[in-house]
Amino acid sequence: MVEFDRWSDIHQDLFNEITKRLYSYDNYIQLRLVCKQWNLKLPKIPDGNKVPWLVLSTGSAAKESFEEEAHALEQEVRAPEDEGILDARSLEEKGIYHLMLPDMQDNIMYGSYHGWLIIVMVHEGTVRILNPFTKVHLDLPPVSTLPNVININGDECTLGYKGDMITQNTIFVHQSQIWKAIINSAPNNDNDSDFIAVVIYGLFLELAFYMPNEKRWIRFPTRDLHDVHDVIFFEEKIFAVDGNGQLYEFDTRTKSGPVGGKHEATPPPSNVGMLNCYYYLIGGDNGSLLMLVKGARYRYYMKNQKRFCECKTVKFDIYELRKNEKTWSRIHSLRNYILVIGLNSSVKILPSNFLNCKGNQIYFTDDMHDRREVYFENITPPSQIGIFDLEDGSYQTFLTDVDFFYYRPIWILP
Repeated sequence: MVEFDRWSDIHQDLFNEITKRLYSYDNYIQLRLVCKQWNLKLPKIPDGNKVPWLVLSTGSAAKESFEEEAHALEQEVRAPEDEGILDARSLEEKGIYHLMLPDMQDNIMYGSYHGWLIIVMVHEGTVRILNPFTKVHLDLPPVSTLPNVININGDECTLGYKGDMITQNTIFVHQSQIWKAIINSAPNNDNDSDFIAVVIYGLFLELAFYMPNEKRWIRFPTRDLHDVHDVIFFEEKIFAVDGNGQLYEFDTRTKSGPVGGKHEATPPPSNVGMLNCYYYLIGGDNGSLLMLVKGARYRYYMKNQKRFCECKTVKFDIYELRKNEKTWSRIHSLRNYILVIGLNSSVKILPSNFLNCKGNQIYFTDDMHDRREVYFENITPPSQIGIFDLEDGSYQTFLTDVDFFYYRPIWILP
């Protein structure tokens, strides 16, 4: 008993060092359940390792495929109901952990930030941020308050597009109007709404924002900003990039909302040739910005009387814009870093604590553009999840036979 008591009184600093060496949330749960003292010392959400996990919604066709793969898992860990912790199953596959969220049926993930998911509740049209580990959630303004939504009347929704009005099914509008969502900070508690949110929305890929205590989404002040490929919060500013590689900058330190417009920097040169080109933004070191240019090739084909689209990521070009400069510089290596991109808030992290991971790689999933290209043409969109190695241009892909459609996978970093 004495020996057990000594373990229960382990110093907090030493305890923190132990948790940094756990790579699975399952193992983290087991550690918290060893004794009451350990349960009290450890937070519900691990804050040591930043291992990118791939989150799959159970509302997608991925569920069956995932369960077929999960037979290799030796055990399932379930926390007590009063813990309020997600029942999780993780399957280790080349350094990627697949985390199942059983309460995501029919709801769609459009963003993630510091362990929080941003989802749309399809039937209600509610936009919600959810912590899958604690199940704490907060609601943002609903889809019905987006700037292009004129009216919702039961099963029909009227949308405005550049002076024209169209009517679509309300559920379809809830599924299709938001393409990506980000927040500038993680809530500290159940009632913390002191954050800013931004969404890419509508057919023309425009930007709208939410300020604390607002009841609706507000259109950005720059009227010529559309075809937005990516948007991030960085150093108290919002940066966005359009389909031409043009950078936009907005200051968030204003009470009325973001203020700004086109950045002075001209777009970097395009080196993707005849490939489809997509842009991503990531905050870099010392106030610099990184812009990724993904080159992808599409192939269309018929199978079982259904039209499909296949996507192949061919290359990534990376550019850096140093603070206070106006010219993008091409860089050819990330050195020890990896980039994690997709519907998540794109990040740059060190993989030093990862299992079987190395630097100079890009972890990527389908983004909104892969879905948008085929969404309105009744074509099954491509699904591509993988790791791109910048050193030799090679990449490996995962879950290649799964049709995700609405319920796209998303990276989450706890």
